[in-house]
Amino acid sequence: MDIPERGRAEADNRPYFFLSYAHTPAWGPGDGDPDHWVHVLFRDLCGHIMALTDLPAGSPAGFMDREMRSGEGWPDKLSENLATCRVFVPLLSPRYFTSEMCGREWYAFTERIVRAKAAGAKDLPAIVPALWTHVRFDQLPDSVRHIHIDHSSFGERYLTQGIYGLIKLNRLRDEYDEAVFTLAQRIVRVAHESPLPSSRPRPYESTPSSFKPRGAGPRRIHLTVAAPARHSAPAQRDTRPYGEDARDWNPYFGESTRPLPTLAEELIRSLDYRITVSDFDDSPTATGEFGGDDADAETDEVRAEDTHPGILLVDGWAILDEGRRSRLKAFDEHARPWVGAIVPWSRTDPQCQDDEGRQLREELERTLPQILERGRRGECRIAVGGVPTLNAFAEVLPLVVAYTTRLFLKHAEAHPPAGATSPRPRLTGPVHPGHLNGRDSQAGSLDPIRPPLPVAGFEHGGGT
Repeated sequence: MDIPERGRAEADNRPYFFLSYAHTPAWGPGDGDPDHWVHVLFRDLCGHIMALTDLPAGSPAGFMDREMRSGEGWPDKLSENLATCRVFVPLLSPRYFTSEMCGREWYAFTERIVRAKAAGAKDLPAIVPALWTHVRFDQLPDSVRHIHIDHSSFGERYLTQGIYGLIKLNRLRDEYDEAVFTLAQRIVRVAHESPLPSSRPRPYESTPSSFKPRGAGPRRIHLTVAAPARHSAPAQRDTRPYGEDARDWNPYFGESTRPLPTLAEELIRSLDYRITVSDFDDSPTATGEFGGDDADAETDEVRAEDTHPGILLVDGWAILDEGRRSRLKAFDEHARPWVGAIVPWSRTDPQCQDDEGRQLREELERTLPQILERGRRGECRIAVGGVPTLNAFAEVLPLVVAYTTRLFLKHAEAHPPAGATSPRPRLTGPVHPGHLNGRDSQAGSLDPIRPPLPVAGFEHGGGT
């Protein structure tokens, strides 16, 4: 009996998982394929998933970039699969967190989760890490530590050896088979219980990495939100974008169910930054949370803000309050060079598009002239020109983070460690007997430099 087309559920034949792994460099000629065992794992996972699901023949169970890395159009293929695969499976290893490519893959998938949650999805545990080799907790970047990693069901050998150790040692073959089957079961369960919708592919070339550069210390940034609360919004203003305080502000309420500062915090954290968020109205001084030239500002919070870059997330309607507008002007006058701004301006909010909205934009220019002009001179003009959609906000936010970080590194005062300093070493020319450091030996009491000792195994004549 044929099922009517209207009652037939649309088949979901998307790949179940995206396997993200760090490519191991060959150590010498004739070394073979150093990623051979990753491909073996991929094939075994695909076999288990085909057995555990009803994917039709010919549908890919998973994706890895092994075959297409050198072909044309591989960035597009990579982006497409990151936007459609149901579960992200990173193979964790010390090398993984130094790979820019892996960092980009992690960020693209994390951004997809954040956007899905903004659209109303619940918590989505769609990142299912697997241990390729043993990784200590202190090796995990800040952007990864919030991910729940439960490997207790995989066995003790898996925790100490990782999948690579299990697959390489014949005596651990049974434990490898069990670990891979358990991983396949988890992938299928997460895909079915917490389905992640597909998204628009993010261009790979412009995707930032979720991992800070190798050897870099912790990176910090502060986000200050200047927006009214629902009870203090202007009388003529639609109150739907507002909540209990500025951190509940949701300017894209037509696209998102979550406050914008919360989304920004999650995205910035996924860039491997330690972020703090505050309400501009709670700033301890008129110069704001980022620290200014106020010599009397002695709070720890203000002093801390002098040590890292900052972003002002500002609602144009916030300046209708005269007191707040005055404080924002003072903030602009004293703001450090590494303070940037983002001005959300929703194209679906009628009040942002009418005459009053245009007048507010002009007044905002007069309120924050220095910060907004600095933004226009940077690489992200749209950030201060009015960000029209949530998607545009998600794309511009990493650019502003990178730009303010560069300005901080360029302008911030260096603070060397306390204690005595040693003179900088200096290279000098050859020193001849009778001279010391280019001076007469009479000027000091050191012995003249003697000829070098003979090399071991050789006579003075140079013979063997």
